[in-house]
Amino acid sequence: MNDSPDKKGLAQGLTNYGDTGFAVYLRRSFAKSMGYSSEMLSRPIVGIAYTPSGFNNCHRHFPELLDAVKRGVIAAGGLPLDFPTVSLGEVFLNPTSLFYRNLMSMDTEEMIRAQPIDSVVLMGGCDKTVPAQLMGAASAGKPAIQLVGGPMLTSRYGEERLGACTDCRRFWAKYRAGEVSDEEIETIEGGLATTAGTCAVMGTASTMACLTEALGMMLPGSAAIPAVHADRLRAAEASGRRAVELIGSGLTPEKIITEASIENALRVLLALGGSTNAIVHLTAIAGRLGIEISLDRMNDLSDSTPVLVNLKPTGSHYMEDFFAAGGMSAVLRELEPKLHLDCMTIGGETLGERIEAERNLYVDRAVVAAADRPVEPKGGLVALFGSLAPRGAILKRSAADEKLFEKEGRALVFSSLDDLAARIDDPGLDVTADDFLVLQNAGPKSPSGMPESGYLPIPAKLAKAGVKDMVRISDARMSGTAYGTIVLHVTPDAASGGPLALVRDGDRIRLSVAARRIDLLVDEEELKRRRAELPPSPAPPTRGYQKLYFDSVLQADKGCDFNFLQGERGD
Repeated sequence: MNDSPDKKGLAQGLTNYGDTGFAVYLRRSFAKSMGYSSEMLSRPIVGIAYTPSGFNNCHRHFPELLDAVKRGVIAAGGLPLDFPTVSLGEVFLNPTSLFYRNLMSMDTEEMIRAQPIDSVVLMGGCDKTVPAQLMGAASAGKPAIQLVGGPMLTSRYGEERLGACTDCRRFWAKYRAGEVSDEEIETIEGGLATTAGTCAVMGTASTMACLTEALGMMLPGSAAIPAVHADRLRAAEASGRRAVELIGSGLTPEKIITEASIENALRVLLALGGSTNAIVHLTAIAGRLGIEISLDRMNDLSDSTPVLVNLKPTGSHYMEDFFAAGGMSAVLRELEPKLHLDCMTIGGETLGERIEAERNLYVDRAVVAAADRPVEPKGGLVALFGSLAPRGAILKRSAADEKLFEKEGRALVFSSLDDLAARIDDPGLDVTADDFLVLQNAGPKSPSGMPESGYLPIPAKLAKAGVKDMVRISDARMSGTAYGTIVLHVTPDAASGGPLALVRDGDRIRLSVAARRIDLLVDEEELKRRRAELPPSPAPPTRGYQKLYFDSVLQADKGCDFNFLQGERGD
């Protein structure tokens, strides 16, 4: 009864007592205490990374989804064993869910490796859970399949449809401008998120679900199924079945997540007009396997990839409409000439074979446009470089006002999130619609941990005057559900002493989307003087996960992963 690398099921990865026979005997006896028969314990084991939480509203339907996964595993001859990991509820975490994404990835990786698992179903959905699980699974190196919880359904407010969270921001902007009353905003609050599932628009959660399907790590057609739809349960059952079939196939994440499939995912991201957060997450996932994502290459792809999907926040529809319109199958068919079709998928077929099998499926052109009649001729995201962002910044041009794309403005600087909160609504704030709002110290190395605060609110005095958009610049992120002419992920960040830290009120900044530039128009001698006057960085944390984070986190252009987790699999 010796342990060896070819052992499966309960006989693998034995607890070390110095006696392998005893280890197997003891493990089986404890497993039988849970009521399993010898026949069930002889089966291969499918682990299920299970992430419900009282602090994660997106995952509140996971108990039913888990039953469906187990049903599929058992029907295919496996033994399903679920295990908990960290769960990241987007709006319930301080300082931000991204701060804990790497912790969840490490938890996922180590539990996949430490427990006797032959393959794993990754149950996620809420924004950072899916990238965390893919990062962990890529590093662990065992067969894995992603299952997402799916988007929530919309509700109604009078004649308007409501869907978190683009409509959250739209109505909050109206409230700040005095167009919506206290009573109305309270009623709207109760109707924005009324079912289980992730945000109802093409925010970060749905973007990452779609990109996971494009990567090939999820069963075809399963990214956009609404959380409460019966097809979501059928997809869960099918994922459980497929997890059993993956055992012994050699089809591990590094065979599916390749340089070519990452480029496919980037194409899809641009065609979706998807979340800016996806660039950070894709970069981190790829980095686990030693694959680098070039922002220059992303710009090349963006110039040759049209926006095809008419969904909020870029367009007018919602995820339930995208599902009914043909979903990812429709998008992939339109992008087919631009994709690497020989990439392998988790279903055991190539991407080209998958597209060919779905060629005759229905498409609603009001939601998914034809490639020759796109929503927009160029991709939804663009990377900017220049003296303010030497290693890059990101603009979601599909959700921005193109009248602001070629502009020079005066900087109005907020030195921190506290400073922003204290002054943005000051009636005496010296600001005009032509100014550039600049937020410092909100990047990955800042105490705030790169929150979704890049969506700086329009100053109250301007909002009440009818201003809807203005240029905003920061080293922070923004929600995938947000919109506006917002330059994000400025790298290096201000807390690391990047050029953003040197911006002062009244400086001139030039934005040129056409030239892919964001420049601080201040001479080098003045910048040297300012750099010498920068205050010392605050003392870093001295214990726990916070210490690990600040000692190890990389910049946005490296996916904000930890430096010791990139480039190789764990042993």
